[in-house]
Amino acid sequence: MEEILKINSMDDYNKLFGLETRHPLVSVVDLSQATRWPTQAVFNYGIYALFLKDTKCGDIRYGRQLYDYQDGTIVSFGPGQIAGINMPSGVRPAAHGLLFHPDLIRGTALGQEIRNYTFFSYEANEALHLSEEERQTIMDCLNKIQAELEHAIDKHSRRLITANIGVLLDYCLRFYDRQFVTRNQQNNDIIVRFERLLDEYFDGPMPQQAGLPSVKYFADKVFLSPNYFGDMIRKQTGKTASEYIQTKVIERAKENLLSSDKTMSEIAYDLGFQYPQHLSRMFKRVAGCTPNEFRAQN
Repeated sequence: MEEILKINSMDDYNKLFGLETRHPLVSVVDLSQATRWPTQAVFNYGIYALFLKDTKCGDIRYGRQLYDYQDGTIVSFGPGQIAGINMPSGVRPAAHGLLFHPDLIRGTALGQEIRNYTFFSYEANEALHLSEEERQTIMDCLNKIQAELEHAIDKHSRRLITANIGVLLDYCLRFYDRQFVTRNQQNNDIIVRFERLLDEYFDGPMPQQAGLPSVKYFADKVFLSPNYFGDMIRKQTGKTASEYIQTKVIERAKENLLSSDKTMSEIAYDLGFQYPQHLSRMFKRVAGCTPNEFRAQN
């Protein structure tokens, strides 16, 4: 059985790889300088970690899912995530990385905005693929953070370090947005599957058995995490995944209202609502009128 290694501090991580710890709450690492490393282990992260992979040096996985990454890609992990590594014997890790503890950013502007960097919560197949120019931008940011860590700690240190981390994460966010655009065809294929899965869900017995579907249900079906799936749907459609599902629900409700003699309560139960008034509220919010008003008007 693989050993589970808890990474709750910079020192926890640096000791595994034989690296120096310069600051208790933040570290910039160059794994090509590691003097030791585990070849097979499971990491339980209690910190934020972001790695620019110079070469593919083994498999990374969440649970049974492999993380799809290649040379020159960024992989990221957030507190509470568990990731496994499996490196072939004799292969050295080759990556530059940034690690920082949640305590570093508490009470700062970055701490308030960290939830916006959704790539920290992605779970499978979602590496950030970089151009050479983008890779150099990331390296410049890491070098600036490293330079500040080598400076004697003073009253400006924390603000400058967190500000530079914020700049790095903002660039990653920009590059992720670019990736959504350049991988448009793949994303459109996912949306087509999403539409098909929505139809299959409401055409079958699932609404009565499980109620209204969640975003996670469809994300699991296309092997993406809910956050990445939701980001992709919003970029391509202008709606959140939840709004997209609600639109489909209201379309189904309208169809039933005009093509059958079912009561509003019967339609609500058929669509997976536990209480008919919940459909009425959603219908009025989305369509601008109640189900009964819609039926009467049409």
